[in-house]
Amino acid sequence: MKQLLYFLCFTTILSCGEKKEKIEETTLEKAQRIHASVITIDTHNDINIKNFTDSVNYTQKLNSQVNLPKMVAGGLDVSWLIVYTGQDTLTAEGYAKARENAMSKFEAIHKLCEEIAPDQIALALTSAAVKRIVGSGKKAAMIGVENAYPIGTDLSEFKTYHDLGARYISLAHNGHSQFSDSNTGEADNVWLHHGLSDLGKQAVVEMNKLGIMIDVSHPSKEAMKQMIALSKAPIIASHSSARALCNHSRNLDDEQLMLMKENGGVVQTVAFSSYLNTEKHEARTAYMKSIYQQVADSLNITWYERYQFSGLSDTEKEAFMENYPKVIQISKELVASKTDAPEAVNVGDFVDHIDYMVKLIGIDHVGISSDFDGGGGIEGWNDASETFNVTLELVERGYSEDDIAKLWGGNLMRVLDEVQIIASKMGEVN
Repeated sequence: MKQLLYFLCFTTILSCGEKKEKIEETTLEKAQRIHASVITIDTHNDINIKNFTDSVNYTQKLNSQVNLPKMVAGGLDVSWLIVYTGQDTLTAEGYAKARENAMSKFEAIHKLCEEIAPDQIALALTSAAVKRIVGSGKKAAMIGVENAYPIGTDLSEFKTYHDLGARYISLAHNGHSQFSDSNTGEADNVWLHHGLSDLGKQAVVEMNKLGIMIDVSHPSKEAMKQMIALSKAPIIASHSSARALCNHSRNLDDEQLMLMKENGGVVQTVAFSSYLNTEKHEARTAYMKSIYQQVADSLNITWYERYQFSGLSDTEKEAFMENYPKVIQISKELVASKTDAPEAVNVGDFVDHIDYMVKLIGIDHVGISSDFDGGGGIEGWNDASETFNVTLELVERGYSEDDIAKLWGGNLMRVLDEVQIIASKMGEVN
């Protein structure tokens, strides 16, 4: 059960024979009741393995956007913790180095659930496990893999990842992988495979057999279309929004959204500022640039612009991601008192994308993600402790409890169930 205090309104029954008087819920009370009753699932939270040690870990209120105290405070039940590895050369050496990184993140997640805080969080592999774990009063962790690059060219590694708990995998990230072209190819119209490679097509079949959801948030549009054509199971976009509202290659256009509906999949709307409202994001970003630098300088931290990130070493990336939440939080506090700051992209902009996709493809094909600790976070939902604000906005826009339950994870769990059923029928043991 969620460890938050929510206030409910009840029907007052007067003395025998007298008329029953019903006290109406306020919008806030209704949102609190719904938030307490539905299972809330965020499908994309990056991790830093430095936060998974005996002395520094998610039982503490760290600067990370996601940790157990913040999940409790915001009523977030389930966090998909991400095994992310950046793109490197398509060589045996590159794959081997990347595999070490991926394995270290799998190990960190298992350590959290099995050694550090087994009384507070458990790893879930199925929708039934999610319900059981949350019903017991614990938080649930699930594992997604952002970039199959560390798998190399050995398809048997997909089973290794599955056995370690991976329940969705993206075949590419920022840069073309051995499996798939990336959305980043739009920038220069240079493609490696014109969709999927032959190995990528085999990977789709392998994931179907294993019961791993295929994630299309980072692969190119052509690769996504080929995955849908090949897959016997529904697919997901673990953290993408609507391109019609924000023209970014990481978002899905109307054709892609309709394909997702026809496929039976789900699109997890992402609370990533630059994918939600370009105009507001750019104005705010230009204003905040000097603020971030000022804060970083005061803390003696080396600060990078996002466009520089791909050129950093692994050590520099780790240091940056470790310091990122601290700089962002201090900057946010500084700007709060400034009257000239442009409006930040907020929960309203986020739910605008949910509204758009629900109207286009239906309530059964839309979900919610944050990309916390990976660049995500908006005004009103900047970390897990503010999760309730999303539910409040949905209630204010007229979504029912059933709708909100679907958006907050019901749709995703339905897809996971279908993917695992299809795998079972294909003869694989899950």
